[in-house]
Amino acid sequence: MSRILITTDYLKPGDSVDQLLREHGHEPVYAPFGGQRQEGEIQQLLGGVSAAILASEPVTAKNLEGAEDLKVIARSGVGYDSIDLAAARDKGIRVCYAPGTNHHSVAELALGMIIASARNLVSVHNSVKEGNWPRQAGHELRGSTLGIIGFGPSGRALAHLGLALGMNVLVHTSHPNDDISGVEFVELESLLNRSDYVSLHTRANPQSPELIGAHSFRSMKPTAVLINTARGSLVDEEALVDALEAGTIAAAALDVFDSEPLPVDSKLRNFDKVIVTSHLGGQTAEARERAGLAAAQEVIDVLQGKEPSHPVDF
Repeated sequence: MSRILITTDYLKPGDSVDQLLREHGHEPVYAPFGGQRQEGEIQQLLGGVSAAILASEPVTAKNLEGAEDLKVIARSGVGYDSIDLAAARDKGIRVCYAPGTNHHSVAELALGMIIASARNLVSVHNSVKEGNWPRQAGHELRGSTLGIIGFGPSGRALAHLGLALGMNVLVHTSHPNDDISGVEFVELESLLNRSDYVSLHTRANPQSPELIGAHSFRSMKPTAVLINTARGSLVDEEALVDALEAGTIAAAALDVFDSEPLPVDSKLRNFDKVIVTSHLGGQTAEARERAGLAAAQEVIDVLQGKEPSHPVDF
């Protein structure tokens, strides 16, 4: 019987993932990750298991020291930049992920953020709760321009939603695919210049992680809104704060950050025109189950000597 470490906080004993692993003769071991651990804790946990199912928990080369029995790390999500892939490769540890499990959830959150920003829903809600009755005007989405950076599953899902609402949809991607009628593929600068809402749906680049910085904000409309449900490292947060303070852009809606949980002293907490959420893009009941089961199947396959369906190509 192989011991499987599970740190994804929403996976619990007795759920469908737990049952699947036990049906294949494995013993799940739970140590939920809540954003911080004691020094050396994850290293100790990884040292006594054959596999690990993780959410966004960082795994460094030091964490892998002593993990002599560890054969596979499976991400219960679509990103894997939190794992030191070179260190895993050097130790012969397979790294897998769960693509195609949460893109509708991510796209729907991005759309919700767009609507909330367009209609000032958060500030109005807070004001009404305080006893006021604000009557400020918002904006319709129909006829506005949505710029999507990255055209993987979540970017494509958001494009469909934007088109359904009558938005003009621009896309910047290194892999254009014209099977969605009504989408216009453009260069990044053109997208930034023309979009009312700029939504990020691309992977981080370890060599050049910041995609949106001071120059990007200067290229955007002063009425534009930045939405990020992808990776916090894509955005230069200091440049974003400067742009918001200067009125270079109008607002932002952020589900991901450079440091998570968002530090209590982050200036991004201080803007009424900034919506901040706690990395909830893939956190629907449906997406959680799909991602958990997909990660568990990767673990089962590797431990049975099979090639996993979604290995990280490192």
